[in-house]
Amino acid sequence: MNHAAENLEDVVERYRQYLVMLADRQLDSRLRGKLDASDVVQQTLLEAHQNQEQFRGTHEGELVAWLRKILAHNLLDAIRGLRREKRDVAREQSIDAVIETSSVRLEGWLAVEDSTPSQKFTRQEEAVQLADAMARLPDAQREALILKNWHGWTVPEIAQHMGRSSTAIAGLLKRGLKQLRQQLTESE
Repeated sequence: MNHAAENLEDVVERYRQYLVMLADRQLDSRLRGKLDASDVVQQTLLEAHQNQEQFRGTHEGELVAWLRKILAHNLLDAIRGLRREKRDVAREQSIDAVIETSSVRLEGWLAVEDSTPSQKFTRQEEAVQLADAMARLPDAQREALILKNWHGWTVPEIAQHMGRSSTAIAGLLKRGLKQLRQQLTESE
C-alpha cells in the first residue's frame, strides 16, 4: 500500500461498515443498549487517524489487522468502562455475566491465528463486502439476520424481541438473505 498514492484516511473509511459489523458481533445483546458499536468504531477511526504514523504496514491486509487491534482494545475499554459505571447492585451480577461473555468473545477474536496473509486478506475482503451489503438492507431485515446468524437467537426469540410474529420474522430472514445473495453476486 503506497501511503503517498492513497490517503490513509480514505482507505480506513472503506472499512467503517466492516468494523461496525465486527464490533456489533462482539457485543452481547444486553450490552448493545448501553454501548453503541458505531461510537466505538468512530473512536477507532479517530485513533487510527491520530496515530497513522505508527502504522508500518505495506498493504491493506496489514492495515485491516491494525484497525481490528485498535477496535478490540477500544471495545475492551468500553466494556470495562461499563463495569465501572454500574450502580444498581441488583443488576450487577447480570451485567457482569454479559461483560464477561463479551470479554471472552473479544479475547478469542484477538487470539485467532490465520494460516497465511493472503487467506486472511481474502476473508477480510469478503467480510467487508458482507458488511457493506448488510448496511444496505432495511433495518428490520438486518437486525433479524444479525440476531439469528451472529448471535444464535431462535426465530421465536427474535419475534419476541422485535415485537413481531414468528412468521413475520421468517419472512424478514428469507427476504434479507435473498437480498444479500443478490448484492454479493452483483459485487463479484
